[in-house]
Amino acid sequence: MKELRLMKGNEAFAEAAIRAGTDAYFGYPITPQSEVIEYLMAQNPEERTGMAVLQAESEIAAINMIYGAAGCGKKAMTSSSSPGISLKQEGLSYIAGAELPCVVLNVVRGGPGLGTIQPSQSDYFQAVKGGGHGDYKLIVLAPATVQETVDFVKLAFDLAFKYRNPVMILSDGIIGQMMEKVELFEQIPRSDEEYDWATQGKKPGKDHTIITSLQLKPEEQEKVNLRLQAKYREVEKNEVLYESYNTEDADYLFVAFGSCGRITQKAMEMARKKGYKVGQIRPKTLYPFPVEVINKLSDQVKGILTVEMNAGQMVEDVRLAVDGKTPVEYFGRYGGMIPSPDEILNAFEQKFIGGK
Repeated sequence: MKELRLMKGNEAFAEAAIRAGTDAYFGYPITPQSEVIEYLMAQNPEERTGMAVLQAESEIAAINMIYGAAGCGKKAMTSSSSPGISLKQEGLSYIAGAELPCVVLNVVRGGPGLGTIQPSQSDYFQAVKGGGHGDYKLIVLAPATVQETVDFVKLAFDLAFKYRNPVMILSDGIIGQMMEKVELFEQIPRSDEEYDWATQGKKPGKDHTIITSLQLKPEEQEKVNLRLQAKYREVEKNEVLYESYNTEDADYLFVAFGSCGRITQKAMEMARKKGYKVGQIRPKTLYPFPVEVINKLSDQVKGILTVEMNAGQMVEDVRLAVDGKTPVEYFGRYGGMIPSPDEILNAFEQKFIGGK
């Protein structure tokens, strides 16, 4: 049966990982996501479901363990925060190049460098633009609530195996650390399904499966890239998720994701009370990005304001989606600072209403 609990975001993610039938978690502690591995260790999921949990010697080791487990066709996941995710980028490029499924949680903190342990959204570029070397994409989910964090674990594995591609859940220190009521889904048994693409050793009537991202002949590497790009077009066609608020009559539009989406929704409501017809789009998938809906709304609205906890990253994708049809402005705080609804409303008025 489904179960209702009051849980911290990181712990809810870890519980959802167990219930999703995950085969293996390999990670390394870093604030503000250390509760993930702490909760998993305390729950002893090996007894509950047979799930393996291991603290690796480093983030680099953890992502390469994920590469190995994913290559065997297993549900494998890891989690970290910004500097740790940076260390995982080479491994993520290998996994994407080898077309293997896995799930990665990033509980973003302020940067650059070691930065601060406070929440941020400054890993947007790193997540949606590939992060590591080569032409590849991660599917990126952006939860705004603890409930979405839980729900996205199942969705992430579904998408990872559907497209044989890494999926990142891009959270932040607000969502990871806050407590909310969540409905936990029922336990999903671990799967013993074998996949033709996975390495299972030599068996009667079956040759060895070789998994690699190395192609020494450029014409072969080009074929890999063309196959990947075709896959990404399918993802863009079929997997866009977003929430829309008050867009039917909107003269202006806010665009914000994750925890910023919640804060901006309050600013939108305040703007409406002042007589401004403001709507909002909250992308749930950052890749694939909701290009079509934003482009369509840009025919209707007088201007768009993106709100982010960074120096202006998603705003570039919004501008590409709008294609010059209406003005696009940005407002944000960074370094771990969180914008308030009043600040957002004031920025909107300054940029679009003339400071009234």
